[in-house]
Amino acid sequence: MIEARPALSPLPITRIAAVPLMGESPPGGWSSEIRAEDPIHTLIAVHTAAGITGHGSAFAPGPLVEAAVAQLEPLFLGENALEPERVSEKLHQNSFWFGRGGTLTHAISGIDIALWDILGKATGLSVGRLVGGRHRDRVMPYCSLLMDMPGPMAEAVARHAAQGFRAFKIGWGPFGRRDDARLDAAIVDDALSALPPGGKLFVDAGGSDAYWPNGLKWALYTADMLAERGVGWFEEALRPDALEDFVTLRRQARLPIAGGEVLTRRQAFLPFLAAGAFDIVQPDVTKVGGLSEQRRIVWMAQDFGVRYVGHGWNTALGLAADLQLAGAFPGVDLVEYIGGSAYVDDLAAKPFGLDADGMLAIPDAPGLGVALDPARVARYAPRADQLFAG
Repeated sequence: MIEARPALSPLPITRIAAVPLMGESPPGGWSSEIRAEDPIHTLIAVHTAAGITGHGSAFAPGPLVEAAVAQLEPLFLGENALEPERVSEKLHQNSFWFGRGGTLTHAISGIDIALWDILGKATGLSVGRLVGGRHRDRVMPYCSLLMDMPGPMAEAVARHAAQGFRAFKIGWGPFGRRDDARLDAAIVDDALSALPPGGKLFVDAGGSDAYWPNGLKWALYTADMLAERGVGWFEEALRPDALEDFVTLRRQARLPIAGGEVLTRRQAFLPFLAAGAFDIVQPDVTKVGGLSEQRRIVWMAQDFGVRYVGHGWNTALGLAADLQLAGAFPGVDLVEYIGGSAYVDDLAAKPFGLDADGMLAIPDAPGLGVALDPARVARYAPRADQLFAG
């Protein structure tokens, strides 16, 4: 008879560090464009009394995340890092009146990811096995690129296709912003011309940009144009809060409608799922509340018959979390991968690599399965040592 293993001793949290990345922040295509030195992504380290450290990522400017961590410190100090859902929910419950969905929620997202990383390291299991199991060993990444004018657009797609990518999403940039339907179509046609054989293309209008100029009629017209060209989905075609318009668009469009990247916590997703606003829902694990919240949204989406494809415009740690979720749930066939981002390609000790089929392996090592390289991180984070010191 095999005896049960003794219970794990608690791992008290001793401190949490928030370290902004800067110097290579990728352009976002925003009307108020990101500069390379803007610290829009922030790495998180949760340190414990036993010396086990977990890492996470938050999509929010470094100074705001640092302030959020300082605000939350009395709530997390001494808590057991082996209980990510309970600890994260404590942080949510005691801070939501400061603005559910704002910087505090984004910061908690990074903390929660780091807590799951610790739980995996302490148990010897990957996060995917802990949150749902292992339905697959690999998944297809779609290369996420900014829209460009015809000519440069095809060149960008071809350049990344040569690296092995088979699926692409193009978004933001000039699309829908020049009041020129012929230009919109030309950009899409240019991207399609550069796809590899059997390649897939998705289109992101970027309706969450500041002062997005278009409404439902533009979205309906553009959806027809995209459907005629076999585009796989139409993302963020409307302003994020236009629930009724999203419902109408989804009912009338001939291609799948995707959205939800700016929504946070499961409560914000429920009205959109219940109303039938999306064919594909796209929560971002570095914004929504972390892995604890993301998996609840995935379950909820599956109950409504809505496909889940996580939004992943963040960092190597965000991609690692997305990969773990992609393995943990049935029917997940894609993850987002920013094309050419140093914060995805140049932070991990073992960089991500595509196989001959254009697929990414889902790590099965303990925790997130991705280790940060201190020297690489130090190129983009002046205080990188805070992520690794005990």
